[in-house]
Formats: sequence, structure tokens, C-alpha cells
Amino acid sequence: MPEIEHLDVDLPEIQALDAKHIITTKLLEALTRTKGEFIVEDTSLYLECLQGLPGPLIKWFLETLGPQGLVQLTEKLGTDKAEAKTLIGYARSAKEMYYFEGSIKGRIVQPRGTRFGWDPIFQPEGQHKTFAEMSKEEKNTMSHRRRALDKLKEFLHKS
Repeated sequence: MPEIEHLDVDLPEIQALDAKHIITTKLLEALTRTKGEFIVEDTSLYLECLQGLPGPLIKWFLETLGPQGLVQLTEKLGTDKAEAKTLIGYARSAKEMYYFEGSIKGRIVQPRGTRFGWDPIFQPEGQHKTFAEMSKEEKNTMSHRRRALDKLKEFLHKS
């Protein structure tokens, strides 16, 4: 989306299980700092074996357990089903906010490929590669972030 300017703003991120609450808080903070319209996003990983945890807390699970620890956890708890989600928030003002979600189901597998975060252990449904094994272009055609961005782009072009 070339018409959007990236701002390097360090917004505090509350720790919560509700991604929409996290996004709303970040948007409200951005609106207090400067005038304009803002887009922020949160990416989460939901494990079926943990009834949806870690969700937005994935950063802390990875920091504590590492990718291999998440694999071992799913193995011990008996299901490797997972869902990756990105929630994008767009604010024109504190009273006019919109949300766009993209998700992709998959499973947690032994680490394969070299990329950051949980990409080496997430294999989307119907695929034989993890996100980390895919080229950037290949991942971007199907990723949860791409799906959320497509919804945002459609909204922006209509409004």
C-alpha cells in the first residue's frame, strides 16, 4: 500500500487476550500523539490444545518456551491444530475505528526453514511447507496478514 506512510512510533502495547482491545488501545494512544489517520496491527497464534492460548501473548510464549517448546507442548497435549490471525485496526478518529481480520488454519510442526518467530513451526492447511520454508512472495499470497490487508484495502477503496 504505497500511499500509506510508515511512522516509527513506539506505542505501548497492553497485554490482553483480546486482540481488538489491544488494537483499540494502540489506536487511541496514536491519536493522542499526533493528528491523522492510523493503522495498527496485531498478529496472534492460537493453539487448539490450549483453548486458544497464547493468542496475542505469542511473543511471551516464544520468549519463554521457544519454537521447539511450543512443538513439545502440542505433542504432549495431543493436538497440533493452530490458527494464525492478524487484526488490523484503522482509525480516522477516536469515534471512528474499523477492524479487519485475516486468519489461516494450520498445524504446529517440527521447526523447518529459517525465519523469525513461529514461522518455522507453522504449516498452513493444505501446504507441505512451513511459512519459514516459503518464499516471501509465496507466504504473502496466503498469509493471515495478507487476508487482513486485502480487507482493509477494499474498505479504503470504497470509502
